[in-house]
Amino acid sequence: MSTSAVKPIPEDMHSLTPHLVCAGAADAIEFYKRAFDAVELGRIPGPDGKLMHAMVKIGDSTLMLVDEFPQYGSVGPKAGNPSPVTIHLYVEDADATVKQAESAGAKVTMPVADMFWGDRYGRLEDPFGHQWSVATHVRDVSPEEMKQAIGQQPCA
Repeated sequence: MSTSAVKPIPEDMHSLTPHLVCAGAADAIEFYKRAFDAVELGRIPGPDGKLMHAMVKIGDSTLMLVDEFPQYGSVGPKAGNPSPVTIHLYVEDADATVKQAESAGAKVTMPVADMFWGDRYGRLEDPFGHQWSVATHVRDVSPEEMKQAIGQQPCA
């Protein structure tokens, strides 16, 4: 057994890493490459060819993926229940990224617009049922300005 110190959080990883279950994880990897310029870091197929684990890098963050394994309770949002989770992605140009993702097959659920909190922000649903918000920070807003702006927002 080695006595060398092992980092509790591996190099190039963050403390929090999304891990998505997708009906067709290999297809999801290809979509994320086209939509968000993801770089594939690796994949581990199981004996049946389904992905037991895969990782891509989007920007400076890692995203883990796995195929559905219903026999173990592992199903994605396309299995019938919409995902209550939104993955937030900060980018250099939200408009260009949303357009690129839409061209790759994402559905725009909220067009990109300037928001009171200082971001240019839009929302997408990817072809695998996962929700994404895409933003570019365009201005700093003080807590006081934000509180005032919230009061001016129409009620839904």
